[in-house]
Amino acid sequence: MPSGRVHNLTNIAVYSVLAAGVLVASRQELLNITPVQALTFTLGFFVGTFLLSPDLDLAEGRVDSKRRWGVLGFLWVPYGMLFSHRGLSHTWLLGPLTRLAYLAVIVGLIAGLLRFVWPGVPLPSIPQPISLKVLLPLLLGYYLSQWLHLLADGVRPDHGMRHARRKVRGRG
Repeated sequence: MPSGRVHNLTNIAVYSVLAAGVLVASRQELLNITPVQALTFTLGFFVGTFLLSPDLDLAEGRVDSKRRWGVLGFLWVPYGMLFSHRGLSHTWLLGPLTRLAYLAVIVGLIAGLLRFVWPGVPLPSIPQPISLKVLLPLLLGYYLSQWLHLLADGVRPDHGMRHARRKVRGRG
């Protein structure tokens, strides 16, 4: 299993090649990517690479992704206790979703606590409706960063299915 540094360098290398390819394809008018789409893809990709790594399931220990949260890194310790390393958190579809859902719960709890303690506190709101032209590149960038991590770890796309089938066979 590669170190966090190798994961980061792999993701940066793939991003660089992909960005160059998109730039060339855009210049040749083969693709039409808006600056907002490029920015949201990049944001999703780098958040997934540096802040929401699949290795947050090891958050009880020293994990680069947890460390990058600074003083808020402790918020990821329960996530590390909830998910075993290379378990559900290392599946291709649900794994990245578990980190997004966990983050949403944390943000919701903090917002609720702030509203309870300081009822008039102004909280930022998410613009409605969220355009698919913004949301899709954001999620694509995030998921691609996660999948590159899993590929480097040797986790195949059918990892979750094989794991579930083994459990069912073991009980039968």
